[in-house]
Order: sequence, then C-alpha cells, then structure tokens
Amino acid sequence: MNPVVTWLYVPGDRPERFAKALASGADVVIIDLEDAVAPARKDEARANAAAYLRDRPAGSTVHVRINDLATGRGRADLEAVGDLADAVRVPKVESPETLDAVSGAPAYALLESAAGIVAAREIAAHPRVAGVALGEQDLAAELAITDEGALNQLRVQVVLAAAAAGLPPVPMSVYPHVKDEAGLLASCRAGRALGLFGRTAIHPRQIPVIRQAFRPTEEETARAAEIVEAAERAERTGIGAVALPDGRFVDAPIVARARRTLALARQLAAPGTEWSASLRS
Repeated sequence: MNPVVTWLYVPGDRPERFAKALASGADVVIIDLEDAVAPARKDEARANAAAYLRDRPAGSTVHVRINDLATGRGRADLEAVGDLADAVRVPKVESPETLDAVSGAPAYALLESAAGIVAAREIAAHPRVAGVALGEQDLAAELAITDEGALNQLRVQVVLAAAAAGLPPVPMSVYPHVKDEAGLLASCRAGRALGLFGRTAIHPRQIPVIRQAFRPTEEETARAAEIVEAAERAERTGIGAVALPDGRFVDAPIVARARRTLALARQLAAPGTEWSASLRS
C-alpha cells in the first residue's frame, strides 16, 4: 500500500465540496466537523458526513475529524460516523483513556496541548490508534511558542512516539497561508528533514506542492537505485555484504530505506517522468 502523502480537509457543512475534495488528488479526504464548522451548524455537518459516507464512491478514503470526545457533541459524532468512516480523527487527546471510547473505525489522535505531548508515547501505543498528528496552532497558543526551533523539539518528540509504537510517520499540520506556495514548499522540506512525512491541506491548490516537497530528489533517487542494484547483485551472487561501487558497505536497514525511496519516487513522479530500467525494478 502506498504511503499517505496528502490529506485534504473539507468543512462538514459544505457537502457540495465533498466530491470536489475527492477529485483533488489528495490521498485522504477529511470531513471536518470541528474547527471548520460554526457551532450552530455542527448537527447539520454531522448529518451531511454520515449521509455522504453511506453512499460515497468505491475506492475513496475518507476520514472524519469529530469534535472533542469530552463533549456530548463529540460523542454524537462518533456514534454517527464511527462505523462509516475509514478513520476518525480525535482532537484534543491528552491521555490514552480518551481513546477507550472509540469503536468502529480506527483513530488518529491529535495532540494539541502540553498534556497531549507529555503523554504522546502512551497515546501512540493505544490499540485503537492508527496514527498521531500535531495540532500546532493550538499547541503554540497554549505554550506561547513563537520560535520554530521550540516547535521542532515537540515535533521530534511525536515522531519518536509514533515510531516507537510502530505507527506510520507523523504528517505535518496545515500551512494556513493558502497562496504562499513557496513558503509551503520550504516548510514541507524543513518538516521532512525532521522525520515528518506528508501534510494536511486546507485547499486543493496545496496538494501538488506537498507532493513535490515529499518527492525524492533526482540525487536521492539515483543513490537509492545504486544501493538497490548493489543489494540485488549481492543476492544473485550469494554474497551477504552489500558493497557500493565506491567501496562503502551498507546494511539491511539502508537497503530497505532505498527501496522505500524508489517506491515513493514512482508514486510521486511528476507527469511525463521517464524511468530507467533500474528504477522500474
């Protein structure tokens, strides 16, 4: 299964946008019942989401961000969509016990507070959790963080928690400046360097930029192909050690990473990209 690179939010009270979101090219569409919906329209949004999920197109992947499970509204959301969505995104998770109430779809735990970050490892290890993500705007507001370096420390803590629990890589939070494509690209590349992977978007125009940012570079792809070719040569000749042409040796985890890099390069290839025989293997 291909890794998820792009996730697109769509407000639950705008059902006319649901099909457009699916057509955007995003790997996952997230129907939002929380922040994107005014309180007076949340019941309507819940009904919209449930109705759409019952009749959605085959092959689509749709998550729902519900309201806080500490509220009656959040519990009503879970009851309405928990058995219909591919996953529910649970906001404001601060302890693993919060997730005991989740049934039906797997959960993505959103860590949006100091308490959530402190409990990240226990939350990530909960059996209902399929992934974790950061709610950075709420977190930065609570901690009065204005320095990117301080946020990076928190991001790495969550990356470690997810990896230790055997979860998929942590996606980046939304980039709120929809028209700033250069800023989005730079931000994605900085997050990628920290071990974050993929990103949630709030507008379809952000999708191709995110794909570009997480696409392996030509140099990375060529290097990965060299490693995989050396590994396959070693397998054919019965030699255990994998030696590169420059004399360096690489071990199994490096080879596995190289294979993932080639797979991702194929998945995110720009239109019209020509693949050499070695990259198609």
